Amino acid sequence: MVDVVGVGANSVDYVYRLPQFPQPDSPAAKLRIAQHLVTCGGQTATALCTCAAMGLRTKYIGTIGNDPNGDRMRGELAGRGVDVEHVSVRDAINPFAVILLDERGERVVLWQRVPGLELSPDALDPSLIRGARLLHVDDVDEEAAIEAARLGRQAGIPVTSDIERVTTRTEELVTSATVPIFAAHVPEALTGERDIERALRKLQKVRLKPDTTSLEHLICVTMGARGAMLLAGDVVYHEPGRQVNAADTTGAGDVFRGAFIVALLRGDAPEDILRFANAAAAISCTRIGAIASVPTVEETMSLVAIS
Repeated sequence: MVDVVGVGANSVDYVYRLPQFPQPDSPAAKLRIAQHLVTCGGQTATALCTCAAMGLRTKYIGTIGNDPNGDRMRGELAGRGVDVEHVSVRDAINPFAVILLDERGERVVLWQRVPGLELSPDALDPSLIRGARLLHVDDVDEEAAIEAARLGRQAGIPVTSDIERVTTRTEELVTSATVPIFAAHVPEALTGERDIERALRKLQKVRLKPDTTSLEHLICVTMGARGAMLLAGDVVYHEPGRQVNAADTTGAGDVFRGAFIVALLRGDAPEDILRFANAAAAISCTRIGAIASVPTVEETMSLVAIS
C-alpha cells in the first residue's frame, strides 16, 4: 500500500546566488553571480520527497516534459524513492524556474510552465488514490486537484492541500480538502480578515458541517519567518519561526507540508504535528535548493528537541 499519493507540480530550478537583488539604474543593475546550480523542486514533488526521506511510500501523479529537464526531474524523484510510474510525459519542455537568492537567503522566483502540461481531471486513475493512506494536492492544476480531492474523500482518506494563490476555484479547493494548508497571504485574501487567527476561524466555520470528521477540524497556515499556525477545532496553536542561518527559503513551505503529512500519519497530536513540520522547514532553509534541502526524521527530531 502507498502511504501518500501526490497530485501536482514539479520544477527544475536554476538557482543564482547574488550579493543583493538587482536594481535598475543603480550599481546593482549589474551583478556578479556568486554561485549557480541546477536543482529540482516544485510544490508537490518536494513534499513527496520529504515524505519519502522520512520513510513513507510515495507516488507522484503529474506531468513531465520529454526534454532533458524532464529526464532530470523524473530521475530525481525516482532516485529519492518516489514512484513515478504514473507520470504523464508530454511533448514539451519541463516546468522550470529561475531563482535569485540574496546573501540573506531571501529569494525571487521567475517561473515558466508552457501550455500542454496541464493535468486534466480525466487523466486521474481513481484506483491510485483509493490505494493510498493520504492524498496531497497543490493548486497548480485546480480542476485536477479538486477532482482528486473528491476521489480522496470518497475513499475516506485524508486530503492535504498546498494553496498558494486565490482564484475563482480556490474556495472549492479549500472545501474539497480535509486539511487545507495555506500560504501566509491566502487566508486574508479569502476572508478579508487581516488577523490570521480570525481568518482561519472564519474559514473553519465555512468548512465544518454536521458530518465533519475530527481530522477536518485541522486548518493550517505557513507564515515564513513567523512560523506557522494550526487551528484544531477551537484550539489555535502557533509555532514561532526557528532562528537559523538561512541560505535559501525555496521549498521550505513544501518541506513543511511533507513533514506535516509524516506527523499526521503517525498520529501525532496537533501541536506536535505543527512543531515537527516547522522544524523541518527551518532546516530546509539552511540548505540551497528545494528537494536538495529535505531533512531526515532524525535531523528534524533533533531540532524539535531543542526548545
